[in-house]
Amino acid sequence: MTSTTVHRVLPAALAALLAAAACAGPAGTTAASPAAAQAPASVSATTAAAPLSIADPWVKTARSGMSAAFGTLVNTSREAVTVVGASTPVSPSVELHEVAGDAGATTMRRKQGGFVIPAGGRHVLRPGGDHIMLMDVRTAVEPGAEVPFTLTLKDGRTVSFTAVAKDFAGANESYAPHE
Repeated sequence: MTSTTVHRVLPAALAALLAAAACAGPAGTTAASPAAAQAPASVSATTAAAPLSIADPWVKTARSGMSAAFGTLVNTSREAVTVVGASTPVSPSVELHEVAGDAGATTMRRKQGGFVIPAGGRHVLRPGGDHIMLMDVRTAVEPGAEVPFTLTLKDGRTVSFTAVAKDFAGANESYAPHE
């Protein structure tokens, strides 16, 4: 192949790949694993270009009391994004939490300043680590239920997503409400 042919074929091939990617699915969706494809999750934002998405969101089942939501926050922008709050219809009190350890014991507490996701980066929400805490679950969260959440960003925008409820028995930290 001559260099002239390469210069003509390469742009056409790139255009075809971009067109195929645009038709593959909605922006922000991924099929990272078969399990992720089985667990339906939707993400929307109050603006057309949401700077944040959440991958593989799930929430711990609970009849009442406390529960938590997990997943991976993905910053799709070129600037840091800070999540400063969250809400869900199943609980009137939702907090952003971290787990801190001291001498082998772990304690949950509010995450001062929220979750900061660096430009183009990720922030994992997981049992035993940072998470979205549901403080007073009033509507039972049954296995397989789809629970809506709304995250509030520092700039006032909101990002909504749906988490699938799963049974989980781990992460038995204590809670320090005033730390």
